[in-house]
Amino acid sequence: MEKSIRKRHTECSSMMLPVRDALDVISGKWKLMILISISAGNKRFREIERSIQKINSKVLAKELKDLEENKLIKRTVYDDYPVLIEYSLLPYAESLGDVIKALSNWGSNHRKHIHSK
Repeated sequence: MEKSIRKRHTECSSMMLPVRDALDVISGKWKLMILISISAGNKRFREIERSIQKINSKVLAKELKDLEENKLIKRTVYDDYPVLIEYSLLPYAESLGDVIKALSNWGSNHRKHIHSK
């Protein structure tokens, strides 16, 4: 009996660890929104900021830095006057496509579920 409980605990823990790792990278209400914005063609800081309602510059700057550190986006500085900075998705970020679609579908269904009562 105790072996069975231990096995379930191990299986549960082994599933939770990668989920926690994923949430550490994409957690919060802004990171996925930023990735969606960049994938939609918003490359510059102000474009990204304008495309996401209610995000402020300080939060956007921090989240962009986090996404860059996690190798999901690339920051490119062009030596023009004025200096031009653009953000682009790295191929690794594209692996989140199915996750984003699943979350979008779930969110749509959840909205219908909540508002249908």
